[in-house]
Amino acid sequence: MILIKTSLLKNYKGMMLWPFLLVKDRKYGKDVVFMNHEKIHAQQQKELLIVIFYLWYVSDYLIQLLKYKNHHKAYRNIVFERESYFYECSLDYLITRNFFSFLKFYNKKYTDG
Repeated sequence: MILIKTSLLKNYKGMMLWPFLLVKDRKYGKDVVFMNHEKIHAQQQKELLIVIFYLWYVSDYLIQLLKYKNHHKAYRNIVFERESYFYECSLDYLITRNFFSFLKFYNKKYTDG
């Protein structure tokens, strides 16, 4: 993972674009929960051969946006985000994670806010 500081990120700390992790501030590279969240995304991206991940991610976002009519709820209900947020504090998750584990999050939803 190659950490790159960018001013393009306005509302987010970072964005995983494998193999690059774009961050608003380099200090996020030391945040273990943030880094674990992004490493989960890196694994998802590698599993889906990168391009499929991006197509699926955008498609899922658009479906969630039609459903919730709210950017935040749509973003938090993207299947990849559900897995990453659920396990971001479990720092050993990637050691035991099975391939395509994000699929079990299709029956769950983010309900806060």
